[in-house]
Amino acid sequence: MPILENHLLSKEIAKACKNENCLVHKYQKLLLNNLESDRTLLKTKKGQQFIIEGAPVNGLFFIKKGIVKVFRTGINGKEQIVRFANDCEIIGHRGFGTQEYYSIGATTLKDTELYYFSKEYLQKLLLDNPSFSYDMMLFYANELNRSESKVKSISQMTVRERVIDTLLYINRKFGELKGYLNLPLSRKEYADYAGTTEEQVIRIFSLLKKEGLITAKGKKIGITNLQNLKNEISEHNFYLDS
Repeated sequence: MPILENHLLSKEIAKACKNENCLVHKYQKLLLNNLESDRTLLKTKKGQQFIIEGAPVNGLFFIKKGIVKVFRTGINGKEQIVRFANDCEIIGHRGFGTQEYYSIGATTLKDTELYYFSKEYLQKLLLDNPSFSYDMMLFYANELNRSESKVKSISQMTVRERVIDTLLYINRKFGELKGYLNLPLSRKEYADYAGTTEEQVIRIFSLLKKEGLITAKGKKIGITNLQNLKNEISEHNFYLDS
């Protein structure tokens, strides 16, 4: 189980999040002005699941530091990765509100620190603070727009294009380290995000290597011709998801 620490100081949020557009950063004084039991720091180890799909919704999670895999279960129990999240991102927001159960699960891909805000605490803040409520509404509207745009683009892509889109998504979100994408994933994880099979990912990676577009060393994937990969899916607006 994650280790719980009942302290959440304003300076910790400021240090963790440099993005002034982040809701937690913007409203840190408001969010922290309450009982400690309503705001908890969770320290999780790599591979720990902190949201179980189908479990009752009890609040939202904000990543202070780390990487998280957000997923849902599809047909025949197949895992579909919805997104990868890192520092300053919110997890569990799609289950917050009228839903009683989380529609997604979430697992850490490295040691991660998460801030937890209880559902009751956030509901009170939303009722008492119009500015916070308005910004939350804009946040949800933007999330909905991004999701709909992604579904439209993915539905029109070939398997090869979906795998390339996944590589570009990881590159945009996590960057590179020593010539390789800074998020080592298994071939199965690539497949679960791209909505295909592990065998298809292996085959496409092999083709991309032969074409001089990527390099591979175990889990490490390096992009050697970024522009050509972008050109392959440019008509699908590859930049929609970051």
